Amino acid sequence: MDLNADLGEGFGIWRLGDDEALLDIVTSANLACGFHAGDPSTMRQVCLAATARGVAVGAQVGYRDLAGFGRRRIDYGFAELRDDVLYQVAALDGFCRVAGDRVRYVKPHGALYNTACVDEGQAAAVVAAVVDFDPALPVLCPPGSVLAQLATGAGLRAVGEGFADRGYLPDGRLMPRSAPGALLDGTEAAVEQALSLVVRGTVTAHDGTPVPCLAESICVHGDTPGAVELARLIRAALHAAGQRLAPFA
Repeated sequence: MDLNADLGEGFGIWRLGDDEALLDIVTSANLACGFHAGDPSTMRQVCLAATARGVAVGAQVGYRDLAGFGRRRIDYGFAELRDDVLYQVAALDGFCRVAGDRVRYVKPHGALYNTACVDEGQAAAVVAAVVDFDPALPVLCPPGSVLAQLATGAGLRAVGEGFADRGYLPDGRLMPRSAPGALLDGTEAAVEQALSLVVRGTVTAHDGTPVPCLAESICVHGDTPGAVELARLIRAALHAAGQRLAPFA
């Protein structure tokens, strides 16, 4: 089982989350590539730190939206979105190579993640960018989503992701961040949700509906309050449940 977190999401002098502490806990790091957050110096620093710890680095690609942190949907044309995603993956791969590794996978961020789950046009653009760059790269996304289906259809490996700290809708999508319950209240609920995803392959939606979710990787958001302690508790709980933690890529 893999444990991932979104890292490198500061910008310039502004820092978001404790990247160093999380890199001591997670097995994969979704690294912002400068469009929704992050900057070249941060990308280099996190790549070096992750590689030194044996943590796999994935390209966390997003909309060109620093002001909105990539959480506002943008209606891109296919070619423009494909090329924006390709640009981000290639930029991060440069810093990974400086650190002695390479980009291991691709994961959309924020509004792009949510949109590509249901929108064939945007999902196809993400898939096309990955195929253009390296068809061996996995795509980290919700199991059964449009993005997962198109990635698989294009010959890519779609890696199912579950979220420990986010609320779910009955159809398996994440609750909008503006909705009550979008972030789970307390570490106990998040740890229990992570165990349910891993051990039972299900997650309970906000209305009590059990939702199948076959996850190969569990995400803890780096900007969630108490993210470091939550990640530690989830890692310990997974070990106690007999799960061996390792990067999926």
